[in-house]
Amino acid sequence: MFRRKHASHFNSDDAEQRQAKINELRAALGPMSARGEKYCSEACLARYLEARNWNVDKSRKMLEESLKWRALSRPEDIRWPDVSVEAETGKMYRATFTDREGRTVVIMRPAKQNTSSHEGQLRYLIYTLENAVLSLPQGLDKMVWLIDFTGWTLANATPIKTARDSANILQNHYPERLSVAFLFNPPKVFEAFFKVIKVFLDPKSIQKVNFVYKDNEESMKTMYKHIDPEVLPVEFGGKNIVVYNHEDYSKLMTKDDIKTASFWAADGSHMP
Repeated sequence: MFRRKHASHFNSDDAEQRQAKINELRAALGPMSARGEKYCSEACLARYLEARNWNVDKSRKMLEESLKWRALSRPEDIRWPDVSVEAETGKMYRATFTDREGRTVVIMRPAKQNTSSHEGQLRYLIYTLENAVLSLPQGLDKMVWLIDFTGWTLANATPIKTARDSANILQNHYPERLSVAFLFNPPKVFEAFFKVIKVFLDPKSIQKVNFVYKDNEESMKTMYKHIDPEVLPVEFGGKNIVVYNHEDYSKLMTKDDIKTASFWAADGSHMP
């Protein structure tokens, strides 16, 4: 009988093998625009490879779709005046604190929804993600989500189309950007809603989701492992007396817009 040749197995922990895959993907992409080159850092290529189990062909297709999407949507050109109306109630913002590793924390409070614009909500999500990424320290490329369900009811539920399109943007164009997500004090009724939106999420993302309840000490400990209670706001069971202030956040984002414009105009720098 013929014996099948033993296939060489890829080991993602092997630095040389990883680098070879990254080089192979870069070569497969071919010529790119200046912004495409800036976006496709080694860390970026590794994320797309990781998202497609280090299959170069699948990763290339995924990344090419993202480059088309970025050329069309131009997320790096969204500025605070374009989206500030979406942020007036503090429904989503970059926290002033980080997790224990220094990762950016994005706070979402769906009960604070203040608009019904599908496009506006997606645009603000993209703006917040871009801002969170550029706020990451060197060497880190993932963020933390803290989603506060205080006061949430089905009346606040994101329309299925918006939830689906948001999930598509996150998974297809920001792969491997999420370190961990904490769903804080979700009501029982949300569990049914979560079952619906879970179908839009990949299994790896679902594994990163933690349900946390303020009156459940064990679940709070899970969050404290990632975020020091000293910096965590009181409303999330921490000790930090800080609340969202739209005027202050507007000043911060206006400054960050200048950094964003400078980053994309500069030569040689790459996305984290």
